[in-house]
Amino acid sequence: MVGSVDALNEDLRINGAVEPLPEDFDATALVIDPVPSAVVDNGIVKEETQINKGKEKREIVLGRNIHTMCLEVTEPDADDEVTGDREAHMASVLARYKRALTERTKHHLGYPYNLDFDYGALSQLQHFSINNLGDPFIESNYGVHSRQFEVGVLDWFARLWELEKNEYWGYITNCGTEGNLHGILVGREVFPDGILYASRESHYSVFKAGRMYRMECVKVDTLWSGEIDCDDFKAKLLSHQDKPAIVNVNIGTTVKGAVDDLDLVIKKLEEAGFSHDKFYIHCDGALFGLMMPFVKRAPKVTFKKPIGSVSVSGHKFVGCPMPCGVQVTRLEYVNALSRDVEYLASRDATIMGSRNGHAPIFLWYTLNRKGYRGFQKEVQKCLRNAHYFKDHLVEAGIGAMLNELSSTVVFERPHDEEFIRKWQLACKGNIAHVVVMPNITIEKLDDFLNELLQKRATWFQDGKYQPYCIASDVGEKNCLCALHK
Repeated sequence: MVGSVDALNEDLRINGAVEPLPEDFDATALVIDPVPSAVVDNGIVKEETQINKGKEKREIVLGRNIHTMCLEVTEPDADDEVTGDREAHMASVLARYKRALTERTKHHLGYPYNLDFDYGALSQLQHFSINNLGDPFIESNYGVHSRQFEVGVLDWFARLWELEKNEYWGYITNCGTEGNLHGILVGREVFPDGILYASRESHYSVFKAGRMYRMECVKVDTLWSGEIDCDDFKAKLLSHQDKPAIVNVNIGTTVKGAVDDLDLVIKKLEEAGFSHDKFYIHCDGALFGLMMPFVKRAPKVTFKKPIGSVSVSGHKFVGCPMPCGVQVTRLEYVNALSRDVEYLASRDATIMGSRNGHAPIFLWYTLNRKGYRGFQKEVQKCLRNAHYFKDHLVEAGIGAMLNELSSTVVFERPHDEEFIRKWQLACKGNIAHVVVMPNITIEKLDDFLNELLQKRATWFQDGKYQPYCIASDVGEKNCLCALHK
């Protein structure tokens, strides 16, 4: 089941379409300030980021202080049950909130969330407190759980990554970060004195794990594509040959969507004198870990290679109304973490205690509806639309880059923070990106590009501002600034 799957001929039906806004919709009813000030003084630390190769400094624009727009919790009045005023007020707040969510969903481009889903059939389960506390494979005394769904989902991913049922262990996490925390924890338990190696463009949760577990962490340089620099990796391995290596391999980096070459990472480990019993590899596949198996030319992420764990997010490519993820590791490794808990009548080897029992049902529902072929069609659609968007950016004179195995299009950072906030773009230094997910249509990309071109005509009309140089971020060949055109 891993790798290429024959495509279906029929198109997937698009579910969960966004309803149109009413004519009297007030976008400011819940969102007060459309754009935060560049630096706030309400307890938020001022931060700076370098741009233009360190010649200038840009202050990082942090989000609004939510205390300025929070919804107060108040005590009910004595006659509320009679008048119904409180219920009417709360219904009004929720209706306005739904309209605000609808509006924000229409202008979502910068974060890797698939917003195209419809779980109406599962609404009947919202009245139950479903909790999968403890080990997914051992039932606890708490009977309101969804372990049967959870293990079914885990079996599906184990097949995807070529690991037999009796050889794997895993669980449904609360998010991709928890998957990274668990994978690196397993590596640390296998090699208590191991050194954590991760590229500089790894997700921040990888370095958070290093701090939490008090691990020595070595940051490895990257190529301009965002991929790990394996020559620098080998050099740093040679400097620490006396200690085991715990390696984070990115199956899609956060900002550029770069995929580390797993085979080359393993080769460099071997060349540096690390036998397979001296290293542990965790694969962070938050987004692309579920996309790559359906790209014909993509290298395989498989447990037939000497890796220790793989994690993906469930709310990203799959699409889910709550954050969740999947973590799979080898059964032989997790025993170092496991502890029997009499209170649960189960075993504990997870990061969290109580675990969302609804999430496995949502994942099970989508995996059954779409299957391998359905996911392949969505992957092909995302990659096709990403190439369309990148090509049109370049045609419009905007520097842009798209990695071969990615649907993350990197381009010049817009000069207007309000525009960035409107389209919910993720930015770093001189670059921004759009992550093309199944819910991102050609029409939405065209709308964004047309507005971006109109804004650029305003930003650059008097010559005071120029497009950012992004050569140091994405390579000179992808930069279209005045110097590199």
